[in-house]
Amino acid sequence: MKLGLLLLAALPIATYAQDSIAISHSHEYPNTFSSGSANVQTFTNTSRKFNDWSVSVGGGPAFMTFADVKSFYGDKVNWGWNAYASIDKQINHTFGIDLQYQMGETKQQAELATNPAAGIANAWTKYKQVSLLGDINFSNLLRRVDNKSPYRWALHGYLGGGIMAFKTELIDNDASRWSNNPPRIPIRNDQKFEFSSFFYQAALGLKYNVSKLVDLEARVIYINSMDEEFDGGGEGRSLDTPTGDRINYNLINDTYSDGAMSFTLGLSFKLGKHSTHLAWHDPLQEVYGRIYDLENTATELVVCEKGDMDNDGVCDDWDRQLDTPAGARVDGAGVALDMDLDGVIDLYDKCVTVAGPQENNGCPK
Repeated sequence: MKLGLLLLAALPIATYAQDSIAISHSHEYPNTFSSGSANVQTFTNTSRKFNDWSVSVGGGPAFMTFADVKSFYGDKVNWGWNAYASIDKQINHTFGIDLQYQMGETKQQAELATNPAAGIANAWTKYKQVSLLGDINFSNLLRRVDNKSPYRWALHGYLGGGIMAFKTELIDNDASRWSNNPPRIPIRNDQKFEFSSFFYQAALGLKYNVSKLVDLEARVIYINSMDEEFDGGGEGRSLDTPTGDRINYNLINDTYSDGAMSFTLGLSFKLGKHSTHLAWHDPLQEVYGRIYDLENTATELVVCEKGDMDNDGVCDDWDRQLDTPAGARVDGAGVALDMDLDGVIDLYDKCVTVAGPQENNGCPK
């Protein structure tokens, strides 16, 4: 019996407690927390408040650092170069995606301890790379919500991968040189663009917001080729020749993947008509800033901002009769009263309760 009464009481509650903001069209987006009263609309290009596209270019020196044949040999530094261009899309205030093209050249040297006759080998690597990078804005991610000060510096982290093509050449004084007698040729490699030439890249950048159109950025870039031949040391780690690994530069170190470093300075050109780019906007900072302003700003009640020209006690902001005669009683809209509706206001009506013509001062004839 009690169970039946409970179900009977719960039935109307379950019926009327359904979502009251059901939608009739696919383009409507209900807001659960506003019971449908919020001004919710489809997000379109005209709804955007911030720019979210940019184009970046940059360049600087490059070095083969994590390899068998390196740019740093003894006290000598073999300088190379690196340049990049990218199309950048900001997804939200902390994350973006960059489609990047990068190219450069490194120069390096090495010496085989097992073959003094080879002397110091000189090598170079020329590369071209296409990659997709994720961009994390650490400054927006880690920024305190109660920090309301404007900021122009931002720390960014980049991570991604792609495919590359590269050419290498290594020349020494022994087997890897130009010679007809005995026949000798330098160690060369020509890697084409293909999926097997995958590499990954990581970078750390410090951006400065120069203006609403331009950012300046310094980057430190690490490139891991995931390839043993990227430094110019030849193919593989052993040679199928009578001399074995005597001329194999890939056996100088135990590493199986060559890596390079680059230090670049670049510019980002922010595209769009808005005054702010999404990468330089922190929504939490904006929300907490507005809350702070509401809590700490005295609210002043402004009465009759436009004044009361006819002194009828009704502000001109909503007065429907701005030239009410002095002394006339008015309604809430500032219109002079006419109790008998004869067209003569009560101020001049001699017969307030009886309608009459104007020429008879509002009294019947």
